[in-house]
Amino acid sequence: MAKKEQWTSKIGFILAAAGSAIGLGAIWKFPYMAGANGGGVFFLLFILFTVLIGAPILLAEFVIGRRAGADAVTSYKKLAPHSYWHWIGYLGTVVSFIILSFYSVVGGWILSYLARSVTGSLIGKTQEGYGALFESIIANPKEVLIAQFIFIVITILVVQGGIQKGIERASRYMMPALFILFIILVIRSLTLEGAMEGVRFLLLPDWSYLNGETVLLALGQAFFALTVGLSVMVTYASYLSKEDSMPRSAISVSGLNIFISLLAGLVIFPAVYALGFQPDEGPGIAFVVLPAVFNEIAFGGIFLTVFLILLLFATLTSAFSILEIGVAALSKGNQSKRKPFTWLIGILVFFAGIPSALSFGVFGDVLIQGKNFFDFADYITSNFGLPIGALLISIFVSYRLKREDVWNELKSGSSISPALFNSWIFLLRYIVPVAILLVFLT
Repeated sequence: MAKKEQWTSKIGFILAAAGSAIGLGAIWKFPYMAGANGGGVFFLLFILFTVLIGAPILLAEFVIGRRAGADAVTSYKKLAPHSYWHWIGYLGTVVSFIILSFYSVVGGWILSYLARSVTGSLIGKTQEGYGALFESIIANPKEVLIAQFIFIVITILVVQGGIQKGIERASRYMMPALFILFIILVIRSLTLEGAMEGVRFLLLPDWSYLNGETVLLALGQAFFALTVGLSVMVTYASYLSKEDSMPRSAISVSGLNIFISLLAGLVIFPAVYALGFQPDEGPGIAFVVLPAVFNEIAFGGIFLTVFLILLLFATLTSAFSILEIGVAALSKGNQSKRKPFTWLIGILVFFAGIPSALSFGVFGDVLIQGKNFFDFADYITSNFGLPIGALLISIFVSYRLKREDVWNELKSGSSISPALFNSWIFLLRYIVPVAILLVFLT
């Protein structure tokens, strides 16, 4: 029997896991969600939920995956045989499939913009011109489908290579490049005249925005940004060595996610305020406001291209992890089956994403509960699929698994103290479930 693949190093795992977390959630979705929900108060809630709820669940997924050493579905079957707990794995796989179906659409938008930016055709328009361009691109069925397909193919080509030669190798190059590009953009944004108004918007809470909806959206953002509740990290942790510290990895991934979200805010909001734009542009903020912002500054075309490359890297690293959960579930560690299953799932995702891709054009008038296909898929996964999965995972680890087994798994490779372990179990047993249920009731 072939030896099961593992990450080649701890940093390789952290970069891949951080890449999964740091994607559209941190760079595309966080700025527009924060911009529409008060800035500072949303960011504060996001940090609170990431630390007290997201990170504990992330660690719980690590424990499940490494202890079972299997894909998301099989892990629950091995740890809780003759029960229904494996349906958490099925739930995560289905929700991941839905997320990637509309996620790949946005990936296609990025490719369309990047192609225009490289050729220089994005510079020189008014803000209204950029708005019209964005609407024309997302309404063009041929362009959005071709771009989405190219994005899916890139994702497939990396994931079919496996953990070491595919995902880890790509993440090792993409993640450091992402950080370098981000720092360059933050420096440029903060040096614009009037930029401090945007910094204040992001960092100083406006408590008038504090309400049940903002709390729910911030919780959903914490789950979406960390990709917890999907059992994606169960799959990633199944390739983790027993010598690696899972608590340290969870802290690193959570901290990097908050840091990148902060950097994304420091790129966008100072520039938006410095040049007189509005922060509540919604999902189009990266495609309408930022091109207009870069158009107003020296070497703006170069900075815009850099931002789009950064956004593409982050989007792809997340797409790798989301596709991997389904591939791992079907291939069961058999490397000879990885390639055909990667292509099968990837192509199915493409077809499933067609309604979302056409939501702003051909299917623009088709609504589900007042939302188009794209918005509905985003809404049900972020605000229901992820929180429900996270709730079940927290209950599974803190109640179903033997406390001694969890302790032994957690301390393997780490020097976690009993006090910290007990605090983590307390969060999983009481704080996480109660918080999720209260937010749902609210």
